[in-house]
Amino acid sequence: MKKALRSWRYALVEIWRVKSIQFIITVSFTLVTVLAMLFVSVILYNKFSETAERNTILSNQQIVEQVNSNLGIYLKGMAEVFGLVHKKINISEGIPNDRLAEQLDTILDSRDDIVSMALFTSGGELITGLPNAEMRVITRLTEQSWFRSALENPNHLSYSLPHIQNLYKGEYKWVVSMSKGITIKHNNQSIQGVLLVDVNFKTIDDLCRKVSLGKKGYVYIIDESAGNMIYHPQQQLIYIGLKYENVEQALKYTYGSFLDESNGEKRLITINTVNNIGWKIIGVSYMDEIVTTRREISGFISWLLLVVLGFVLLISAFMSAKISQPIKRLERSMRKVEHGDFDIHIPIRGDDEVGRLSRRFNFMVVRIRELVEQNIHEQEAKRKSELDVLQSQINPHFLYNTLNSVVRMAGSGKSEDVITMITSLSKFFRISLSKGKRIIKVQEELEHIRNYLIIQKVRYKHKFDYEIVAEEAVLSCKTLKLILQPLVENAIYHGIEMMVDKGHICISARVKEQQVIFEVRDNGLGISPERLALILSGETKSDEGSGVGFKNVHERIRLTFGEPYGLQVESVLEEGTLVKLTIPFIGEESEREDL
Repeated sequence: MKKALRSWRYALVEIWRVKSIQFIITVSFTLVTVLAMLFVSVILYNKFSETAERNTILSNQQIVEQVNSNLGIYLKGMAEVFGLVHKKINISEGIPNDRLAEQLDTILDSRDDIVSMALFTSGGELITGLPNAEMRVITRLTEQSWFRSALENPNHLSYSLPHIQNLYKGEYKWVVSMSKGITIKHNNQSIQGVLLVDVNFKTIDDLCRKVSLGKKGYVYIIDESAGNMIYHPQQQLIYIGLKYENVEQALKYTYGSFLDESNGEKRLITINTVNNIGWKIIGVSYMDEIVTTRREISGFISWLLLVVLGFVLLISAFMSAKISQPIKRLERSMRKVEHGDFDIHIPIRGDDEVGRLSRRFNFMVVRIRELVEQNIHEQEAKRKSELDVLQSQINPHFLYNTLNSVVRMAGSGKSEDVITMITSLSKFFRISLSKGKRIIKVQEELEHIRNYLIIQKVRYKHKFDYEIVAEEAVLSCKTLKLILQPLVENAIYHGIEMMVDKGHICISARVKEQQVIFEVRDNGLGISPERLALILSGETKSDEGSGVGFKNVHERIRLTFGEPYGLQVESVLEEGTLVKLTIPFIGEESEREDL
């Protein structure tokens, strides 16, 4: 009996030794203190957050409603002006006449936001209108949306989407066209006509741009029929596809609010509709900046939890003195892991907390070693993906300048230059995209840079000429896409643009010792030895110019083909720059499409 009691007491002591750290530290301090603090903190945080969200929703609805009211009042005023013009035309006989012209001129002078007023026949013939400016010959008047809407819905006032007013020479203002099909007396006959009043869109733009929903929030407007964008503070980004708005979801609402995460960020969308027009005003605010109270509460809770954690750690350190030696051994192993030594294995002694911790530590080290190896491969793949994105980007500034040049040439009647620019731009985009391929033929890369130079030569008014020379054997070889454009762009912007004399750019491609060698040579201003040293070392900043293009092309080539390949730059001030680009020879028959 005594022997059995002694064995039982010994077993209890062993159990106590095994469970003591878990019982004293984990249960007494962690579960009681930390869990209680977390429970209370989560309840308080959620309560304040819900209240803040409700207040924000109400505030946004009031702001959007106010924008709706202001816009409705403004458009109602414009409709009354339109009605006044219509009335003057109805009571006037023998259109056009001097009295009617004076009355319309008075109305036009009374509102700064009215751009033009005009009356047309159903066939598009101008009867009368203001201002007294010469009309453009090619306007395709009868094909414009406001003209068709007026004829299809007579006696109904239609509002167009914002567009460039192109009726009069020299006038290129953004306007919203109000149009209506009416019956008029012309040449002693009653005929069907179209009355047009163009309103300057800047007033609507200013009205919406002043609205702010937080630091990042904004308001935009769409029409309810097809979701066409009427106003957006970042309209250019919408057009080129760099920003997306969930218009499809917004079209389902007439009034109200909903949460949207289609852009990867949680946003509060508030919607209101302008009566009688069908425009939807949509307010966008970001949930992460709704109210500063959230950050204050989370900061307070975080500090409180840190204090509690510090207190628990102190108690834990005191209790761990009983097992200091095993923990020190574990600590020494951890230090080795901190310095990158993952070939560590702690011998397991016993099944107490330290023993189980040592077992988990061994498992963790093995897992970290696996994750480090995995991370190396993932980072390399990520870097390659980043460079793929970089090579497929189209410079929006270059596109914007090119289209501006096309518009100016079209306005000047230079139809042949317009055709050349549009054709070259189309080929430029086709090769830039290349159906997502990273590897193309040298012939395609040279064609791509040829189209780029054609566009730039027209834009810079023939400030430079160029020459492209390539061996026949090199044309069918394969190369990375878009490796010449950054080099030629640097030659133009940093070498030739500031020159007084005419510039010259020479691009050559040849095969030598199983290597494809490209050379881009210009007679520009050149690069100083100090700056050239910085460019070659990769120490130039992104806002300093040419070093960025060199570095990106060099990294892409090194990552794809290896260390022996890349760029070499030679430059002499006032004489010019030579950039030599070397890649391996890859024939047409090669199947290395996965580079």
